[in-house]
Amino acid sequence: MLTTTAQAAGRTVEVPEIADPSKVAPKDARELSKVFFDQLTVLEEGTPEYQYARNTLIEMNMSLVRYAAGRFRSRGPEEMEDIVQVGMIGLIKAIDRFELTREVEFTSFAVPYIVGEIKRFFRDTSWAVHVPRRLQEARVQLARANEELRSRLGRTPTTRELSELMSLPEEEVVDAQLASNGYRSASLDAAISGSEDGESALADFIGDEDAALGLVEDFHALAPMLAELDERDRRIIHWRFVEELTQKEIGERLGVSQMHVSRLITRMLTRLREGMLTTR
Repeated sequence: MLTTTAQAAGRTVEVPEIADPSKVAPKDARELSKVFFDQLTVLEEGTPEYQYARNTLIEMNMSLVRYAAGRFRSRGPEEMEDIVQVGMIGLIKAIDRFELTREVEFTSFAVPYIVGEIKRFFRDTSWAVHVPRRLQEARVQLARANEELRSRLGRTPTTRELSELMSLPEEEVVDAQLASNGYRSASLDAAISGSEDGESALADFIGDEDAALGLVEDFHALAPMLAELDERDRRIIHWRFVEELTQKEIGERLGVSQMHVSRLITRMLTRLREGMLTTR
């Protein structure tokens, strides 16, 4: 094995040269990684020697990414390429944060980083709602057909044109278009571009529950019970809660005392309240 020398921290550092780090066997990579991590502790960051040692560590340990990605092979060959790329990000993070003083094998340290990055990728790109497998696959086919027809026609293709190219019934094309809406959800805090104040969020445009709707139901429930009251009681209710007369004013109209009006209103409200509770 060839080595190069570099000056670091006031002393000469020997950096092993490896012709093709990606072809180093995993068993040998474990031992060689210790040597390169040792070099990173004394080499100055940003120097060619430091970059060489770091890049070599990345290439030597790519087998860890392939191992971790293998757990998700059921995702299919198209998605596996993305999984490996995301896993490489986890590997790089592990290399930049690993220290030999941890007294733990780099493989044990790196795999959780790699798997965590892959799972984060799934969390950010997976379907927001459950969609049948056939429609998930049709969505990919739909995206390709849309792109092809747009470039060919110079406009948005119709459902029929998509149906002919995809060799699917128009109903299934429509289902695939609807299923695409379930691929990613938007946060209610997401900013809306083009809004007048430039600060509006999606939640600002979504209707809220109107508390008055409950009153509508109550009014409908009260109507037949009010109809059962005699003429005098209905007038008292009208004067008190519609015209908002005081109990004294109502008493003067009826020729009775304020205390008597108070007892009449209490009796009626109790009757109406009990009737409301039995209808809920």
